[in-house]
Amino acid sequence: MINPFSKTFTASELAVFEFLSEVKFFERLKNSEMAKFLPTIHNRKYVKDEVVFFRNDPSQALYILRRGNVRLTIDIMDSFETILEVGKGGAFGENSLMENAKRIYTAIVDSEEAEIMVIPHFSVQEIFEANPKIKAKMMTSLAEFYNQNNQKLFRSYQSSFGFFNLAQMFEE
Repeated sequence: MINPFSKTFTASELAVFEFLSEVKFFERLKNSEMAKFLPTIHNRKYVKDEVVFFRNDPSQALYILRRGNVRLTIDIMDSFETILEVGKGGAFGENSLMENAKRIYTAIVDSEEAEIMVIPHFSVQEIFEANPKIKAKMMTSLAEFYNQNNQKLFRSYQSSFGFFNLAQMFEE
C-alpha cells in the first residue's frame, strides 16, 4: 500500500538518486536518506590539468565524478605518480567523511573537462549528526573501501617481492 503522506520526488531528484546509488559511499542509502544531501551538492566544472585538491590539504569535501576523468596522484620527489584513474560515478576525497582528515593524494583533472558533484565536509558532518543511521551506513561503506584498498596494497607488496617497507604503513 502506498503511503499518501510520504515524500514524493521529482524526476530530476530521482535521476540524482539513481546516479548516487551506484556510488560506493551512497549504495546503502534509501532515496529519503540521499535526499538529505541534495541541498548540499554543488555542481562544478573543471578543465584539463586543473587541480581539484593537493595532498595534505584539509579534507573539505567529497567529490563524485559525473563526467570526465580525474587522476589521483602521489608526489614522489619532483613528479606525480598516478595511483588511480577515476571515471564517471567514481568518488574521491573519501576521507572527508571523517573528521579532521587531510588529503592523502592530489586529484588532477585528466579529461578536457570534468563535471563533479561537490559535497562539503561540514554538510556531511551536519547530516551525520542529525542522522546516525546515514552515518553508520556510509561509514560501513568507507570501512569496506579501506579494507579493499588494504587487500590490494598487501597483494601489491607480495607481488613486488617486498621492494618497499610495508611496516611503515603501521608506524605512527
